Amino acid sequence: VFALYCTGATKDMGKMLGGEEEKDPDAQKKEEERQEALRQQEEERKAKHARMEAEREKVRQAIRDKYGLKKKEEKEAEEKAAMEQACEGSLTRPKKAIPAGCGADDDEDEESILDTVLKFLPGPLQDMFKK
Repeated sequence: VFALYCTGATKDMGKMLGGEEEKDPDAQKKEEERQEALRQQEEERKAKHARMEAEREKVRQAIRDKYGLKKKEEKEAEEKAAMEQACEGSLTRPKKAIPAGCGADDDEDEESILDTVLKFLPGPLQDMFKK
């Protein structure tokens, strides 16, 4: 046992003192196998991640369908298309989109005021204004 201890120690001592390390003849082959195993593990991890993300997207779509929601990308595309359509032929910069219920419904207010005024007019005048 003591002889094994001493011989092992002398090999390590030679390395520490700057001696040449012994080259493993199969080192290149082992390194290639290790690199291949790492690549394979990475591919498996990516495949697992893709499967999990697909399952999450199914759940998200089910929720969107249930509550009538739209994807963020679809919503942004619709808003952009609406802005471009509204700005066609305009010489000024495009106006910012105003969310529903924030004062953008001025036409509805004017119509309701007109309807209120028409209610107080006599019948023949109401018919004349409606035409």
